[in-house]
Amino acid sequence: MNQIKIVIEKTDDLYSAYAENVEGVYGGGETVAEAKQSIVEAIQLLKEFNQEENIPAALKGEYELVYKFDAQSLLSYFKGILGQTALAHLTGINARLLQHYASGLKKPRQPQAKKIEAALHKLGSELMAVEL
Repeated sequence: MNQIKIVIEKTDDLYSAYAENVEGVYGGGETVAEAKQSIVEAIQLLKEFNQEENIPAALKGEYELVYKFDAQSLLSYFKGILGQTALAHLTGINARLLQHYASGLKKPRQPQAKKIEAALHKLGSELMAVEL
């Protein structure tokens, strides 16, 4: 199955999205959810209004969308779900520093970005194992 890598970035007034590995797939919205929906619609339009030979090979057959965020966009997106204190606890990164990352005042170095990513993946795995 093909993976379509969608990059989501926060701009001054909205979230922009584009396919990193497929030409011509762009979207955006005021929220991450709107940007994701815009990408889905862009792919549908691209497939619907192009001749078969003009549709990128990655969009033929089965594919999955994989979302890639920059630190500012990711932290802004999760701000309403996970507070800075909870995220600081999960990552071991100071809450004030996380706030700087979320506001765009600072950009995390690669090891810090990986630490945030690993903590969220670990949380996701733990949540997937929960039964009620």
